[in-house]
Amino acid sequence: MVIEMGLSGFAAVVLAGGQGSRLGGTDKASIEIDGRTLLDHALDAVIDASEVVVAGHQVPTERPVTFVREEPRFGGPAAGLLTARDVLLRRFPTLAVLAVDMPRLTAGTFRRLHEAGVGHDGAILTDADGRRQLAFVVDTGRLDAVRPDHEGQHGLSIRALLAPLDLVEVAPISDEGRDIDTWTDLRDAAGEAPPWP
Repeated sequence: MVIEMGLSGFAAVVLAGGQGSRLGGTDKASIEIDGRTLLDHALDAVIDASEVVVAGHQVPTERPVTFVREEPRFGGPAAGLLTARDVLLRRFPTLAVLAVDMPRLTAGTFRRLHEAGVGHDGAILTDADGRRQLAFVVDTGRLDAVRPDHEGQHGLSIRALLAPLDLVEVAPISDEGRDIDTWTDLRDAAGEAPPWP
């Protein structure tokens, strides 16, 4: 199966379960930039989604979402994605997936990804250097076809999970492809001194 044109009926998964080791263990979802949390920025980027599941700690949000913790616990982003996919209330043709630490993603980003993925298994955003980022859309049926069993999810990387799929790479516009892994990244993204813990 391949993605068909149109945005109707897609779900979104926000990956927010990382341990933030390079941020001193700070919960990335709760970090603020431009006066709003990274999680709220992520939810804005998938405003078109019919249903949203956040894989990570439960925190207050401006939009109703479902929170879930990855299984197995601390199993990594692929385990978070697959656990979130399994708690969706309905089946959707496509999933939009994004990391919580990419505050410059927009709804337009995911519209472009959907359009680029037509005729393929999906599409994935790159950074300015062409490296794949944790922002992509994928045909739900194709994802289900390549997923490992429960035990195989532990420690599985997103790269390995997606390797069998035909994903079109989409170049970023402006800072869409930037993520926040360190306090320096946060400072650069915000254009001001970071809120040192």
